[in-house]
Amino acid sequence: MKQHFQNLVEEEEANIDMTPMLDVVFIMLIFFIVTASFVKEAGIDVNRPDASTAVQKDRASILVAISAEGKVWINRRQVDVRAVQANIERLYAENPQGTVVIQADRKSTTEVLIKVMDAARAAGIEDVSIAAQEP
Repeated sequence: MKQHFQNLVEEEEANIDMTPMLDVVFIMLIFFIVTASFVKEAGIDVNRPDASTAVQKDRASILVAISAEGKVWINRRQVDVRAVQANIERLYAENPQGTVVIQADRKSTTEVLIKVMDAARAAGIEDVSIAAQEP
């Protein structure tokens, strides 16, 4: 009987300690969250026109969307055309290596597009692109 009891005690002591594994899992989780790159969106879906010379832009950090009704969106919120320059200046101060990409709907007017482009250039950004779709 004593031998049987001693075998039971030894079996209980043979458990694996899970604490170090959980520590490693949490550290990996934090690493992947911190290093993940988040996709920036302008805030609305835009029906972009087709262009045969369209190229992929990698570091587009400031996205400006123009809807078919001529409304301007930056960072998921609607912005008045007169306030576009101030918003772009603020975003450019946060990321000086970034570029401006304007996503204009194919039904929007060129007047709003030109105003947004002028505001971006007045904010000191020379690299302004217009988004298009590859056909």
